[in-house]
Amino acid sequence: MPPQKLNSDATAGASARQAESTAFVYIAAAFAALGGLLFGYDTGVISGALIFIQKSFSLSVFHQELVVSVVLVGAAVASLTGGRLADQIGRRMNLALTSVIFILGAIICAAAGSEVTLIVGRTIVGIGIGLASATVPLYISEVSPAKARGWQVSLFQLAITIGILAAYLVDYAFAQSEQWRWMLGLAVIPGAILGLGTLYLPETPRWLVKNGQGEKALGVLRKIRGTQSVEEEFREIQDAAARSEERGQWSDLLKASIRPALIVGIGLAVFQQVTGINTVIYYAPQIIRSAGISSASGAILATAGIGAVNVIMTLVSMWLIDRVGRRILLLTGIAGMAVTLGILGFIFRESASAHDAAFGQLAVITLMAYVAFFAISLGPIFWLLISEIYPLKVRGSAEGTAASSNWAANFVVSLTFLTLVEKFGPTWTFWLYGVLSIAAWLFSYKLVPETKGRTLEEIEAFWHQGKHRA
Repeated sequence: MPPQKLNSDATAGASARQAESTAFVYIAAAFAALGGLLFGYDTGVISGALIFIQKSFSLSVFHQELVVSVVLVGAAVASLTGGRLADQIGRRMNLALTSVIFILGAIICAAAGSEVTLIVGRTIVGIGIGLASATVPLYISEVSPAKARGWQVSLFQLAITIGILAAYLVDYAFAQSEQWRWMLGLAVIPGAILGLGTLYLPETPRWLVKNGQGEKALGVLRKIRGTQSVEEEFREIQDAAARSEERGQWSDLLKASIRPALIVGIGLAVFQQVTGINTVIYYAPQIIRSAGISSASGAILATAGIGAVNVIMTLVSMWLIDRVGRRILLLTGIAGMAVTLGILGFIFRESASAHDAAFGQLAVITLMAYVAFFAISLGPIFWLLISEIYPLKVRGSAEGTAASSNWAANFVVSLTFLTLVEKFGPTWTFWLYGVLSIAAWLFSYKLVPETKGRTLEEIEAFWHQGKHRA
């Protein structure tokens, strides 16, 4: 056979392997991201279900806040321990455990005969959400190549937004019949799909190397990269694992080389929530009705439109994130959030006296703009950065700490939103979130590094060099 023919065949074979590996990584990331879809569905579905749950159990304002926010208690606890658990039993097994917990929580919520049982079910769902938030970005970041890691980890945020939109559509579908049990119970379906998917997912090469399974890690790496020439990446992973032979301790998070990354992660975790996003996710129908759209079905349908914007702009963010970088999207989006929150406050101030349905429509448009800016910035970039910026030794624990901080802040915001509106009115409440958005912008400008195009090992070396911003 002529040499030219041999070269052609070899090139074709390499291309076929590369295409196969690329598809494999996409499928693995997509299955893992189902944890995000469950996360989004279970956080979004309560916005429509709450109207009818309140009628079923005659809930006060505080008890409505409790039904919404108790899920976040479970999420905060589980995400704090979930990262550690992912370090101990592996990323893949943690995903399998997550699916079982989601299914159990959904069944209990759907069958709840009392407020107490519903709260128990919501807490269990929260545990599943916490495990997903600590594990899914971690898993995807460790199987993705550096040049595509940004958009692939952002599949998690995309899945969250799709889950939220699906929840809004389910809420709308059952709004006329007021079947809130179906709204909550349908989370069983994606939970089961995630569980089946984990049977086919590989463990990540980095976890395998860290746990003394080098040969298996090399095999997985060759499979997901589609080439036998993975020695350089494998060596980098081994070097990073060698620097962390012992299992990381909680106290390691406070070491000088890790502390700046910990501050970035926790800071973004808190700012993602205290800038108000989940007041929209949880309470959008109530917000829209108070702005002038009176019917429950109309408010839920408008909320679904907001959910669609969230999905579309998350796709835009995924397209941009590995092209323009993390920092510029983060700073642009947060600035837009601050402006739209300011406008939203003015809308509610004027609508309080005018009682005009046009203000309701304007509020929906402004909420869509706010969500759009969130979807290109704090939404996906927070989850991406906490999967990238921590050393292998403490990656699970550090990511879990950041995720837990996120859920704790989420709990505070969701538990206080209706009370703030009741005491101070929506205008001052949204302006407060706007001021906090300005603080988030300053924090990000000063401390958040650019990680675009760097391997996880290069990012780890960056922190060890004592730098605080790229």
